[in-house]
Amino acid sequence: MIRLSVNVNKIATLRNARGGNIPNVVEAARTCIAAGCHGITVHPRPDARHITFQDVFDLAAMLTVEFNIEGYPGAEFIDLVMLVRPTQVTLVPDPPGVLTSNAGWNLTSGSADWLGDLLTRFRKAGIRTSLFLEPDAEQIKRARKLGADRIELYTGPYAKAFGTPEGNVILAAHREAARLARKIGLGVNAGHDLDLKNIPAYAKAAKGLQEVSIGHALISDALYVGLTRTVKSYLKALGSKPLMVKRK
Repeated sequence: MIRLSVNVNKIATLRNARGGNIPNVVEAARTCIAAGCHGITVHPRPDARHITFQDVFDLAAMLTVEFNIEGYPGAEFIDLVMLVRPTQVTLVPDPPGVLTSNAGWNLTSGSADWLGDLLTRFRKAGIRTSLFLEPDAEQIKRARKLGADRIELYTGPYAKAFGTPEGNVILAAHREAARLARKIGLGVNAGHDLDLKNIPAYAKAAKGLQEVSIGHALISDALYVGLTRTVKSYLKALGSKPLMVKRK
């Protein structure tokens, strides 16, 4: 079963646009959990333009599902992750100030070899690790050698080209990337611009896909059809059953 982790960054973006605490990030997370999602994702950035460090602590205190913290592993981010001890940390190569993730790590140049020690540190703390990658065989093999538990395949180009011949070519690359990752012992996650239209084909192609992290499209859809209905729609698109947990 593919697990759905809802990224609540956009809830924080809307809140921050007005100030105060409406909409409330924790209440939004509770709503998603009640609807059956399997996890909550946040991506705190240095400028705190959406999720703040306090949001991360507040969520960690109430979550009854998996918690995935993603971000660039700067010193403050690393300290935050070690304090919170989430289920999973997803490391992305975003420099400070970037609008959104737009590329995977370049692990084959040698410039990211320092990630190996960090992955070991997180693993010793009981945190599952994932590296944000494009569907390139050499990058995937390098992620395994560095000691990652999983990779998260960057689906932005697939989503942009969905429904075109180019999209089919990209999808085939993701299919092979997922196959290779599984073969060498890596778990496979995916994320970025996945939505109700392009998810079914992706879920069918990327055999063994374990988790998708979705925020922008899901929260946008929720403006039209409601958050509970939207989460259920995504679970259906993934062919996944809702996770039944008691509300905390």
